[in-house]
Amino acid sequence: MDFRIGHGYDVHALADGLPLVLGGVALPHSKGCIAHSDGDVAIHAVCDALLGAAALGDIGLHFPDTSDEYSGIDSKILLRRTAALLREKGYEIGNVDCTIRMQRPKLRPHIDAMRAAMAGAMGVDDDRVSVKATTTEHLGFEGREEGVSVSAVALIYRS
Repeated sequence: MDFRIGHGYDVHALADGLPLVLGGVALPHSKGCIAHSDGDVAIHAVCDALLGAAALGDIGLHFPDTSDEYSGIDSKILLRRTAALLREKGYEIGNVDCTIRMQRPKLRPHIDAMRAAMAGAMGVDDDRVSVKATTTEHLGFEGREEGVSVSAVALIYRS
């Protein structure tokens, strides 16, 4: 077996009146991510972790924010395409784990839906997707509610 591990990280600024989408789920909140796509930082970090594990570059290489094709796109589509690209290269997804850092809203009530949405987009069982959330105790840009950041790791394998 050929096992590979990748790491991903993404960050977006928050602004009033924009939709907030995290882990493929639209969340009720007064602020949302400023972005070319739907701004789903959780999915973007997971895509980068998967692509990095396969040494296939990053999300910007495959889905550039200079392309009108990706303007406002649902990031679950990007995750689905990333998973398909890995499978074309002979890899399967072992598991992914991500940590979302933001002060508000509380994410615990939405985590199971995020896991299901991302698992569905990747074509894996829910138990292969972990989503955790934490505040930064009002420290940094996340704590001041200026932005949200996500780190992710992924294990992929080829038999």
